[in-house]
Amino acid sequence: MASRHLLNPLAPLDQPTPSSLDGIPEELERDLRAYGGILIQQVGVMLKAPQVVMATAQVLFQRFWFVTSLKHFGIRDVAMGALFLSSKLEESPLRIRDIINCFSYLESLVAYCSTPPYPPPPSFDAYAPMDYFATEFYDMKDALVIAEMQILKRLGFQTQCGLPYGHLVNYLQVLELTGEKELVRRCWGYCNDMLQTPAPALYPQGTLALASIYLSARLSSPPIALPLEPVPWWTHFDTTEDELVHVSTMLLRLYKDWGNDPLGGGKVDGERNGHGGFGVVGRENVWRRAKRIPVTKSGVREVLAHLGAGNGVESSPR
Repeated sequence: MASRHLLNPLAPLDQPTPSSLDGIPEELERDLRAYGGILIQQVGVMLKAPQVVMATAQVLFQRFWFVTSLKHFGIRDVAMGALFLSSKLEESPLRIRDIINCFSYLESLVAYCSTPPYPPPPSFDAYAPMDYFATEFYDMKDALVIAEMQILKRLGFQTQCGLPYGHLVNYLQVLELTGEKELVRRCWGYCNDMLQTPAPALYPQGTLALASIYLSARLSSPPIALPLEPVPWWTHFDTTEDELVHVSTMLLRLYKDWGNDPLGGGKVDGERNGHGGFGVVGRENVWRRAKRIPVTKSGVREVLAHLGAGNGVESSPR
């Protein structure tokens, strides 16, 4: 991965991902990345981890797939490893057992919610925690430890993660938008949800913050006009409109696929739903879509075989 900023190593925009070179369709890769980020966010909320832990874990998760193919590691294992590593990096350590139990619970919940009603009833009781000495528990524990090691190895121990929140606060102050409470809330939620896309591994954290302002201003009712004269406002922050449009497009596609499309007759909620974002977690479409997302590498390979993309000689792990 190239680097435009020491604290935020970035992947080249024009470089194909290892997954695409392995024949994984773009839509499947997008879904796998998004679902891994959603799992990290959900487990972090369940364990009452600070948002910085979940955000850092999602950045590491997204970076990992620019150096490794989704054909060689399952998103569940890498998500667990990223969250465990992030909790240590941010000095808010989480217990391995708690992480495993939460991921296992969410898997059971998705299976349970494969049919309506949505969301699941609060009295969901189909889940039985694994016994501490169960083979499944030790398999998941080994997978978590291996995933953490692979993240460190394949990222060259570059675990510094610049997050967009500080930039967002500064930019809102410069643009005199801090009084627009609804816009500020939307921006914060957009920054959180962008971490479920490849954007944090492709663009500097400042660009993510600017894209959240750009999108929020346009989707506000009525739209909020930001200065375009003598030069467009984003040029003062060392970015281009093309970059803002690209990041915004990735986020809108996430909402369209997983949540509620604000451009397709719906709107992005003004409530955080307790999950730090807008329009993704907690929606009916999440349960439907999650049901068909393979969380293991064997599941991904089965999907590829079904699509006819798994034929031929498999590449070896990089």
